[in-house]
Amino acid sequence: MFARTIRVEVASGEGLRSCPLEWLDSFCMRSFTGRGAFDETLPVADGLLQASFQVDLDALRAELEDWFRRKFAAGRLVELTLTEVKPP
Repeated sequence: MFARTIRVEVASGEGLRSCPLEWLDSFCMRSFTGRGAFDETLPVADGLLQASFQVDLDALRAELEDWFRRKFAAGRLVELTLTEVKPP
């Protein structure tokens, strides 16, 4: 089910940094999107999320940015970069 590893990075004044595990866990533990595909995500570490092939990365990025803006950034814009990590 969790066939892909996705690197999630937050843009900041100092460049990109790994998205905190707490943020990823907060998103994955809530069922607020109504999109079943996001049920197929699993945070594994700071900046790393495992996901199935059913998860659309553009839609996931948009939903993550919206959630993080409301939950952790007091309404300020949050910009993320999602990159699929290729297995060695």
